[in-house]
Amino acid sequence: MGLGSLSRQLPRFVFMRKRIFDFTCSLIGLAVLWPLFLIVAVLIKATSEGPVFYRGERIGRYGRYFRIYKFRTMVKGAERLGGPSTSADDPRLTKIGAWIKKYKIDELPQLLNVMKGEMAIVGPRPEVKEYINLMKHYTFRAVCSIRPGITDFASLWNFREEEMLRGRLDPDEFYRKHIRPYKVKLQMKYFNEKSFATDLKIIGRTVLRVFK
Repeated sequence: MGLGSLSRQLPRFVFMRKRIFDFTCSLIGLAVLWPLFLIVAVLIKATSEGPVFYRGERIGRYGRYFRIYKFRTMVKGAERLGGPSTSADDPRLTKIGAWIKKYKIDELPQLLNVMKGEMAIVGPRPEVKEYINLMKHYTFRAVCSIRPGITDFASLWNFREEEMLRGRLDPDEFYRKHIRPYKVKLQMKYFNEKSFATDLKIIGRTVLRVFK
């Protein structure tokens, strides 16, 4: 095999290693966490009307749509009552939903998206079309060339986003003007620094943040 052929095969090898890692982590995570999933599902159904899971539409790799899995934290029909940004004092949050969201438990079902290949453990957080449309063409192509993830540099920076939005008269406007631009910069940072070592560093820091 020549050097040119080897260089073409290397990105595919790196991609496959990441996919195998993501699939394995999601499989182990679901196997270990299923008792917690069951408890949370019972609490959600027992305290509010509506489904256990929220299946919002997101933009994934190459701009493709997919349905994200989250534990439902809001009242039934919340999307018709407000925008996509959620503050800690959002009246649409249920009592158990506010607690689930505070400890990031609502994000755990995204392991199902990882298992299906729609998401990765580490990658830019998937966004709604409304916010994706605000991105410049180059940034869109760069960020959307990567499979979206459960955690990334932006998640670490803005670990308690709902607290930053608390008390804002228009949480969506504040998100667009003050949070989203810096998140995009951090997503580009991941695009420029992406590697298996970077993923492991982000995963380690995320685990520390959760337990801290």
